[in-house]
Amino acid sequence: MRKFDGKTLVLATHNQGKVREISALLEPYGVSCVSAAALRLDEPEETGGSFADNAILKALAAAKASGEIALADDSGLAVNALDGAPGIYSARWAGPEKDFGMAMQTVQDRLGESEDRSAAFVCVLALGWPDGHAEVVQGRCDGQIVWPPRGEKGFGYDPVFVPDGFDRSFAEMTQQEKQRISHRARAFAELVKTCFEEV
Repeated sequence: MRKFDGKTLVLATHNQGKVREISALLEPYGVSCVSAAALRLDEPEETGGSFADNAILKALAAAKASGEIALADDSGLAVNALDGAPGIYSARWAGPEKDFGMAMQTVQDRLGESEDRSAAFVCVLALGWPDGHAEVVQGRCDGQIVWPPRGEKGFGYDPVFVPDGFDRSFAEMTQQEKQRISHRARAFAELVKTCFEEV
């Protein structure tokens, strides 16, 4: 695995919720994070067929455009009774206005009366270098879909997802609680173990 050896890391996302979460996770490593949005980098079209394909595509696009090492995540909700949907299309289900209320309603409508409410949040992280090298890790958090949505914290599908072993949705947890168990935190644990060193 190639180690991160810079001081500034470009976060290849325009999602401010992800920027806050990732910046907090990287704080112990002395890494200064800047978002693709702050650098006015274009968002590449996500043409990959998997979370990994899309994460690599976004990381390398940001790395090449900025000349810095870039981190991209591709993550989403995979609902078992919907054959893994929305999956890589999780953000697209929210439409151009990023209306996750509508996206959560779509999940509920498609599930209907299904007794199988099991789902997982999946996160793939790709660390990309301007020379085209990428390191990739994955994390997942299994749980259940609940309805109606619960909680005001978090973002995306957090209000309808209760992780296994808990009775609160991600949106009812503090950021610190969620970070201990989330799919992104688990992927990060893998990434920092191999690519980062604490300062």
